[in-house]
Amino acid sequence: MPINILMPALSPTMEKGNLSKWLKKEGDKVKSGDVIAEIETDKATMEVEAVDEGTIAKILVPEGTQDVPVNNIIAVLAGDGEDVKAAGAGAGSASTTRTPDAPKAEATKAAAPAPAAAPAPAKAVQQAAPAAAPASNGARVFSSPLARRLAKDAGIDLSRVNGSGPHGRVVARDIDQAKSGAGLKPAAASAPAGGTGAMGAPAMSDPQILALYQEGSFESIPHDSMRRTIAQRLTSATNSMPTFYLTIDCDLGKLSAAREDINAAAGKDKDGKPLYKLSVNDFVIKAMALALQKIPEANVSWTEAAMLRHKHSDIGVAVALPFGLITPIIRQAELKTLSAISNEMKDLAARAKGKKLKPNEYQGGTSSVSNLGMYGIKDFTAVINPPQSSILAVGTGEERAVVRNGQIVAATIMSVTLSCDHRAIDGALGAELITAFKKLIENPVMMVV
Repeated sequence: MPINILMPALSPTMEKGNLSKWLKKEGDKVKSGDVIAEIETDKATMEVEAVDEGTIAKILVPEGTQDVPVNNIIAVLAGDGEDVKAAGAGAGSASTTRTPDAPKAEATKAAAPAPAAAPAPAKAVQQAAPAAAPASNGARVFSSPLARRLAKDAGIDLSRVNGSGPHGRVVARDIDQAKSGAGLKPAAASAPAGGTGAMGAPAMSDPQILALYQEGSFESIPHDSMRRTIAQRLTSATNSMPTFYLTIDCDLGKLSAAREDINAAAGKDKDGKPLYKLSVNDFVIKAMALALQKIPEANVSWTEAAMLRHKHSDIGVAVALPFGLITPIIRQAELKTLSAISNEMKDLAARAKGKKLKPNEYQGGTSSVSNLGMYGIKDFTAVINPPQSSILAVGTGEERAVVRNGQIVAATIMSVTLSCDHRAIDGALGAELITAFKKLIENPVMMVV
């Protein structure tokens, strides 16, 4: 019996993915373990392996298709001895389904796709006939499937778009015009789109924003999946998480001296390059990890049923990418040496920029560090990354005038700000955590004893 191959869940939170590339074509034979496709999530591009043996009878979702829901049928496999043409002709109706394996990522063991009694067909096989889509004001709007997808991605209310297709049908070119504010009906014709903003006030819809700018005075750059995910997660975090902030100054005098000595003593590899080169951020990661161990009540995650108190300090480190932001995680950072943290961080950052991280390398974590010191930022506040309950924002180390023993002297000072989820961490507890961090960062010898 033909086997339906479904869009796999490559992480516990994945709902949709982009089918970036097929590595097999129709008629190719595959066996279990063969890499058949590349799936792009919001954070990484991952190879997908076949579960069963057989011949690819029909590819239903072409490469380059975006936002394919988990469990949608992406291809049909004809088993051994089956008629490939017959299997392809009945594509999408086979009673046996298989989800491709995710690529050697521990996180996928926990990524159980939601059960589906009848998987919906993939985008590539949805009916192409005109369909009436419900608009935000309850009206029915006739539009093409492509126009509906483009409107959804751009946040445009279909009921406000003037259709230029047969019988007033909205087509793709109408959405392109609407992005620039042209071809739109008056705002009164539809309900406001875009949800609510601060203090519950309605947020401006895309057409309302576009109407404020002259056509041709800007470039419209569509959001990719990473940017949309960042927007959704951080908006949810700021709206649902009561957050307070604690700022403290740290003297980097002893740390700077220790860093110079340690880097000078580093051995060389076979190519004559240092085995490691510690940065201030490596010390920050280690100090935060140890501080969470000293104040275990702050090493927690909030759930509605219980508080999760973590045994280890898994520290996420914010890495800026041209297309967004990602926080690869140093697992059990409290147990690792500074040189191990340094080398692991360099590897994670390099692979993050190539979108080669596995889900378990950037999901979870117990706290995070965001460092903008290299940009000369003195201090700032960072948004907590759920389900974590804290994040440390690190500013630049700079010379400032301080008073010691009644004398004004110059010292290298670094300001850090701790963001705390008040549901899990109270003010006094947060103060204990950031104070523990200060003691460690100002006395780095305490990190190695």
